[in-house]
Amino acid sequence: MNALAFLFPGQGSQRPGMGRDLVKRHPELIERYYRPADELLGLELSKLCFEGSAEELVPTEITQPAIFLTSIAVLDVLRGRGITPSAVAGHSLGEYAALVAAGVLDWTDALRLVRRRGELMAGVNERTPGAMAAVLGLAAGPVEELCARVRERSGRVVEVANYNDPAQHVVSGAREAVHEVVGAAKAMGAERTVLLGVGAPFHCSLMRELEGEFAGELDRVAFRDPRLTVVSGGTGGRIGSGDEAREQLRRQLAGAVRWADTLRAMAASGARTFVEAGPGRVLSGFVRTSLPDAVCYPAGEMRRIDRIPRAQEGEPEEELLQGGSIPA
Repeated sequence: MNALAFLFPGQGSQRPGMGRDLVKRHPELIERYYRPADELLGLELSKLCFEGSAEELVPTEITQPAIFLTSIAVLDVLRGRGITPSAVAGHSLGEYAALVAAGVLDWTDALRLVRRRGELMAGVNERTPGAMAAVLGLAAGPVEELCARVRERSGRVVEVANYNDPAQHVVSGAREAVHEVVGAAKAMGAERTVLLGVGAPFHCSLMRELEGEFAGELDRVAFRDPRLTVVSGGTGGRIGSGDEAREQLRRQLAGAVRWADTLRAMAASGARTFVEAGPGRVLSGFVRTSLPDAVCYPAGEMRRIDRIPRAQEGEPEEELLQGGSIPA
């Protein structure tokens, strides 16, 4: 079985100008998504997507709805070409777009939730300045051990936030503790460490204070049962109902992203071809390292979407398989 799956990216995949070439080729997207999004949020989100600088896209409360909106536009273009998945998954923020693709959420409800999620996360960072850093070249066990040592010694929060692939793990927590883990990882032999330019310490226990308030936001939104397979980026398990989807979105604020487990679960269910339905090429790189027998086509730009049918017919191009940055 060679099923097609869509993967939706999370924070860290934003790019200046994202979506601009989509609307140039498909101007109907403006009235279908971009103008309604601007009106719904009371924010010129479309202008930020198309014309905003990298610095303007950094604030969490801007980044999250901008990536989500771009992903929804990509999804629309793919569907218009008859490219439809049998399964979907999203990396952190990307889970909202995955749930829209599966019919669990209306896109406008998801956009409101994403905007509020970003605002709440940014507020945590104002109260407790945090950081995130990627550690490359070490397995999960040693990175977890380093975090435990620093927590015990300093009393500060630092945890593994993302299990992205077998040799890439992101740590999150109090700024000083994250920097200490980074230094210890280098001494242990990590190939590389990267401090991430994000607006808050995502996916660690510092975010737990948000769960109650965000649960109230989630309860005001209708969640339907999925119409196709949705694999949770937080557990690697299947989301079988709207109630399960709502609970997963609540838990993911402070829970780790288990992306390597998610990809393995999708492969076990028959997925061998993936499309990264959103800006950037981060998730394509994770497919390459976690599932070497699979292929993932980035679809964040029209020139890449144009290549997907030809590649599916047996003409893959190496450029399509290159990963990008590191997601938070």
